Amino acid sequence: MTTEMDPAVLDRLLRGPTCLFDGVCNLCNGSVRFILATEADQEILFAAVQSAAGQAVLAAIGMPHLTNSFVYIEGGEASLRSKAAFRLARRLRAPWSWARVFGLLPLALTDWLYDRLADNRYRLFGKRELCLVPSPAQAKRFFD
Repeated sequence: MTTEMDPAVLDRLLRGPTCLFDGVCNLCNGSVRFILATEADQEILFAAVQSAAGQAVLAAIGMPHLTNSFVYIEGGEASLRSKAAFRLARRLRAPWSWARVFGLLPLALTDWLYDRLADNRYRLFGKRELCLVPSPAQAKRFFD
């Protein structure tokens, strides 16, 4: 898959807020739908890691082979695993934004828990053949 894309679009995705997710994972797709329903400002951009946009962003941040973590980018800073989830939680409406308090726990613990879920996500939640298809109103926030 090529990682070439419009430099202006890539720059926008690298500034964020951007969420890269596993487009074939049912848990990940459910999480994206949850974010869309609960985010406060409707500004987060999305790309599946399997998409050309996702691959270009991963290459730009030096992680071209990343497949088992979602990435959250805000202010030009990329975060992975549990740290990404806690940073993204700040953009959700209350009470969901309060989940960021779990970011006070040791990162080694929260990443360990994240990794257990990530490693078993297909077995527990299944896979889909196709990536999430956003509504027409949401489509401008998804890049492929």
